[in-house]
Amino acid sequence: MSDTTAATATAAVDSAAVEKAAASYRTHGRPLWRRLLLRTEAAIIAAIVLLLIVATTTVPYFAQPYTYLTMILNSAPILLMLLPVTLIIITGDIDLSVGSILGFSSAIFGLMFQAGVPLPLAGIVSVVAGGLVGALNGVLVTFVGLPSLAVTIGTLALFRGIAVGLLGTTAITKFPIDVTSFVGSPLFTGAPIPIITVAVVVLAIAFAVLLHFTPFGRGVFAIGLSPETAAFSGVRVNRTRLTLFILSGLVASATGVYYTLQYSNAIGTNGLGLELQVVTAIVLGGVSIWGGRGTLLGAIAGGVLIAALNKTLQLAGVGSDTISVVTGAALIFSVVVASVAGFISRRRRAKASVITAGA
Repeated sequence: MSDTTAATATAAVDSAAVEKAAASYRTHGRPLWRRLLLRTEAAIIAAIVLLLIVATTTVPYFAQPYTYLTMILNSAPILLMLLPVTLIIITGDIDLSVGSILGFSSAIFGLMFQAGVPLPLAGIVSVVAGGLVGALNGVLVTFVGLPSLAVTIGTLALFRGIAVGLLGTTAITKFPIDVTSFVGSPLFTGAPIPIITVAVVVLAIAFAVLLHFTPFGRGVFAIGLSPETAAFSGVRVNRTRLTLFILSGLVASATGVYYTLQYSNAIGTNGLGLELQVVTAIVLGGVSIWGGRGTLLGAIAGGVLIAALNKTLQLAGVGSDTISVVTGAALIFSVVVASVAGFISRRRRAKASVITAGA
């Protein structure tokens, strides 16, 4: 083959490659602003803004600093516990025991304080106890090989029963007034932002960096897409999953200590049902319940939306039973929407692949 013929053939191949790349771009390429606005997080944030505007203009007493202060205080346990649970769900697992770990930690914290143990030491022991529950979940899931759904439903019932058994119908309420007042106080005088917001923001940044900017986080996504492929790629699958369950237990138990001091009340039913709101917030925020996809920003936005919706309904005179119905409906709706969106996305990718191959 002459040099001219070879050059012509090379140019033809290059031209075909360019045309294929162009076809791929026409199929998938969108301006950055469109990609940002069409993300789930953007839709959730827009819904929050719209809800706040409607509530401010139509719901009595909503547009007051105290309303926002209590809304953040009430949502803080959910926002804290969803941080590690988001990473767990991205791996394809789930942790439904966080509400019970909160109650278990609260019971231990209250009993130790009542027995005369110093408050800081009681808090540390309670957090460690929750971490051990998380480790139990992790060991049963990773090394024994049991499904995380079954394991965490079991520990949900087990440790809720232990918490109620430890305290019975007795509530421990005599915590130091200066400590409980500080926990629920605003960041500065007159601000509608409580001090706990600092802890939520710091932990949210830490978990966001861990998930989105570290090799550990890339391993979390890889496990959610395919544990086998992740293992072949060098990801320590079992160690990663175990670590996440331990983190979930530690955060849930620390939240239990905060919850106890916020309400100045240690009782075995503390945190009852919060796991539903945690999972609802995460799925509503665009995190795939089947793993492999999602962002921490979306999960947090989902938690804020649920908190704003709950506060709006409360001030509008809606009962707690109806609010639970709304929360459950939101969970079902978000799962259905995620399923439909995933199906449409897979169809588009398959069609794009056919067009690109044909080009």
